Amino acid sequence: MSAFIEARELCKTYRVGKVDVPALRGISFSVQKGEFVTVVGPSGSGKSTLFYLLGGLTRADSGSVTIDGVDFATLSDGERTRLRKSKIGFVFQKFNLLPTLSARSNIEIAADIAGKAMPDPEFLKKITGMLGIAQRLAHRPNELSGGEQQRVALARALINRPAIVLADEPTGNLDSKSSGVVLNMLRQSNKDLGQTVLMITHNPEAAEYGDRIVHMRDGQIVTPDEDPQWAPHHPAEHLQP
Repeated sequence: MSAFIEARELCKTYRVGKVDVPALRGISFSVQKGEFVTVVGPSGSGKSTLFYLLGGLTRADSGSVTIDGVDFATLSDGERTRLRKSKIGFVFQKFNLLPTLSARSNIEIAADIAGKAMPDPEFLKKITGMLGIAQRLAHRPNELSGGEQQRVALARALINRPAIVLADEPTGNLDSKSSGVVLNMLRQSNKDLGQTVLMITHNPEAAEYGDRIVHMRDGQIVTPDEDPQWAPHHPAEHLQP
């Protein structure tokens, strides 16, 4: 079975002053359709760079990213944008909500950006109810807690029912209760809607929500034993790509 998401020999180096800083050093791995994969590793391991490359938000120096059989490298900027709009929902650690819009409008704007009609009202009601924000939709972001803002951001990512959800540290700024709500929603969207979820996290407990855990260190994929932040008692199954 061909992979739904496939990275091949991805390399990315950033220029900081006069110094080249490698972020990714030839990463290859694949994700099957309907999988929930978590990527863990310490700060500076290259997790977020991988996220941006897999989402088509930046280009690799070398290597390729294929989404559902389409190689990002072969697409123009406009074509990459259309692919992101049609297939990918993003959840960032920073909520990126528009401050002048209500929570409802922040969610509905995703449909407008994707060139679609207004979201299905029943689906909007369902996901906002599951996220516990149904009674907060008239409020602007500055009237919401951090946990509520992240749940609005997650609803925005899910409202178009994308085939892929990419989440970068979605619980990084949240308390344990709000983290649980967000993680459970990601798990449910994966199970009930068949969405492929790739979540970047530094939190081993959050990582255990996935079907498979990929460990990164110094821009490479490593074994769990090579990841010093991973405690050996965690029960999650560590499968390598």
